[in-house]
Amino acid sequence: MSEPKLTKRPGSDNWYIRGTNSAGRPVFRSTKTKDEATAKALLVQYQARVLVEKVHGPVATTTFDEAARAYIKDGGDQTYLLRQDREGRRHGLMPHFGDAKLASITQDDLDKAATALCRPGASRETLIRNVYTPFIAVWNFASSEVRKMAAPKKWQRPRKAKGTNVLRIAGTKRSGTRPVDYNRAAQFVANMSPAPAMVMTALFFTGLRPIELFALESSEVNVAGRWLVLHSTKTGEPRGVPIHEFLAPLFESLLKRGDLENDPRIFRTHKGEAYRPTEDGGGQLKTAIIGARRRSGILDISPYTARHSVSTGLVIAGVHPHIKDQILGHAADNMSRHYTNVPQAPLIEAINKLPVPDAWQALPWWQDPLAWSAKLVEGTGARNDLKEKRA
Repeated sequence: MSEPKLTKRPGSDNWYIRGTNSAGRPVFRSTKTKDEATAKALLVQYQARVLVEKVHGPVATTTFDEAARAYIKDGGDQTYLLRQDREGRRHGLMPHFGDAKLASITQDDLDKAATALCRPGASRETLIRNVYTPFIAVWNFASSEVRKMAAPKKWQRPRKAKGTNVLRIAGTKRSGTRPVDYNRAAQFVANMSPAPAMVMTALFFTGLRPIELFALESSEVNVAGRWLVLHSTKTGEPRGVPIHEFLAPLFESLLKRGDLENDPRIFRTHKGEAYRPTEDGGGQLKTAIIGARRRSGILDISPYTARHSVSTGLVIAGVHPHIKDQILGHAADNMSRHYTNVPQAPLIEAINKLPVPDAWQALPWWQDPLAWSAKLVEGTGARNDLKEKRA
């Protein structure tokens, strides 16, 4: 390991640190300063860090900001980690924790972050969505056996209030927080263009989060085994998900896309573009949801409605809670992770208990999902391809 030292780069006035890190890998990083005294101070800090890492490993030195940036670079969602307002002010978990070392962050710190980052009186669901889940996703990423930037740790989310007679006095629950009947869902999806209809169909028969479905790649789909392997998940841990028999023709068709080598993501807009991986659907899907509400008169369905409906549907079908939790990604035991790539018959059997209304099966795009995916529902855009009548 060569001792880190200061050097100059041709064409730049800034000082750079050159050497090797604690793992023996080459390092060439800018100090972002032209002042030699400041650069020397930064060099001393870096040398101290290399020494600590050499003795104790990255667990002792990695900051939350560093772990979060690595998580985002690896494809993780930054929605609640880092965002800027119109004035350029930074918001989210990254500005809050900043350079705090992962090793120093406690449960109390996480709970205080939830209080600081969410409005007073925010619901348990909001706290979990905005703070706890993205924080834990970064932590799971950092503590994986590959990265070893943090020690594995079990974090506590806010508990549900005891008792069942809790009444919300003010406000109404937003769309997507309650399940709907599958016949109602079928009526809603029938009022969508094929591309977003396919997205909603997949959500209602897998229980995936929208962000997980948008990131789904061709290599993660095993139609013959009726199994998906998700590597990009909200929790930062890979998991296996069963494919409902109803979805098999959809996946078989979409896997025939001609450009999967360039972009392996399966679900696309009617223009053939991948959906932006945001938690609430975002982009074109949000527009499709608004249009379907207008045409159908059904106002209580959003992308996340599907996940709640799958959970409720499995309960009604008598599926064991442990199996249900594994399907939805709630199970976090080591055995579940070990068998991520192995199709599990009990989970496949369970997902197939979700009902498939005749109206859903009768949608015209089932004839050839990929060919129909570029068409628009009547009354949208400049095209009215869906006026075609089935033979």
